[in-house]
Amino acid sequence: MQNKLATSPVHSMKGFAASVSSAFFTSLIGMELPHMEKQVVDSPLSAGNMAAFLVRFLTDLNPDDPKSLLELGMPGIDRDNATLLRPGSSGGMDAPVDRGPEGTEDGVPRNPADSANSGGGPNAGAPGASPSGQPGSSPSPSDSSSPSQPPSQSPSPTSAQEPPATPDPNERKVVFIYHSHNRESWFPELKEGTKLPESSQVNVTLVGQRLADQLERLGLGAVHSNKDYMTTVKDYNYNYSYKYSLQTIKEAMADNKDLTFFFDIHRDDQHRSRTTATIDGTDYAQVFFIIGQKNPGWEKNEAFANSIHQALEKDYPGLSKGIWAKTAASGNGEYNQSVSPDSVLIEIGGVDNTLAECYRTADVLAKVIAQLYWDQRQAEKVDAPAADHKKEADVG
Repeated sequence: MQNKLATSPVHSMKGFAASVSSAFFTSLIGMELPHMEKQVVDSPLSAGNMAAFLVRFLTDLNPDDPKSLLELGMPGIDRDNATLLRPGSSGGMDAPVDRGPEGTEDGVPRNPADSANSGGGPNAGAPGASPSGQPGSSPSPSDSSSPSQPPSQSPSPTSAQEPPATPDPNERKVVFIYHSHNRESWFPELKEGTKLPESSQVNVTLVGQRLADQLERLGLGAVHSNKDYMTTVKDYNYNYSYKYSLQTIKEAMADNKDLTFFFDIHRDDQHRSRTTATIDGTDYAQVFFIIGQKNPGWEKNEAFANSIHQALEKDYPGLSKGIWAKTAASGNGEYNQSVSPDSVLIEIGGVDNTLAECYRTADVLAKVIAQLYWDQRQAEKVDAPAADHKKEADVG
């Protein structure tokens, strides 16, 4: 029943397993293993337990937790969806908002005809960019069929160019950028009247390519995946998004042994007032850092995210919306972050931001990430002679 009715991973984690006690599962196992020691407890199949389960499954209201009634009626009181680990200087306490699966809007199935408007269907035409191909301008209806700018032709940075950093002499690929939800897009970049901010062409993969290009310019070898899972995966299921992207990660790691940093780039589902920062008169798409606490080593991932967050706080205060943690009770809970301690999910902007604003933020992130990388490399060079000197002294 859950497989048929659940519209997102969130619902699937709030059902059966979250609503009954361990004694229930012990009883089930005991049916198959007669010699298993049984706990003396009330029947897990009692009318009260079953009624509590059904109420929670159908309404998200937990009869054993009165606070859950307030959570349903007062948006923001429910902190289980995301926990703020480190706030940003923007002062906002708005938690990142998960979007529903492809083909739904707030969990409600959409009209299939909307796919043509939003570029969401595998055969849909490209929703518009402006005639000049520049991001950030809302297309007019007559422009709605214009092809978007390909990811490989990222425009010049919106900020002043800086001298390129010294490239890695080994030409190693150390950064991998990918997108578990690759069709996430923005209303200003789509056809007027589009109901859902998703597209097969004008989407968050453009921002990922921009980030990769800027990192390369700053001397970091980067690999970017713009794989469209909806068209490349047979029997595609949105709920398995992170399973699909994990396979992408494994393939990239097999091809590039030096990959160390992993960034899953998304965009948030909130609106412009909560996802935009104005710095020195220029608008930027704000960023959320998401940490999955289902990952046993999540503290190391949080430390990595914090190094980026703190650098943004220093040079671009207000750009970061902070570091947020999520558990399996509110989503995937792991986000493939166990592949490396230097792995993090970053949400750039929201549904009302423009591509130009997201590009500006990608440029800033590239600068910060590159600086952290080169500082780390420099520290390693300084530590190496000291270690060699110590070895020589020990030998002597």
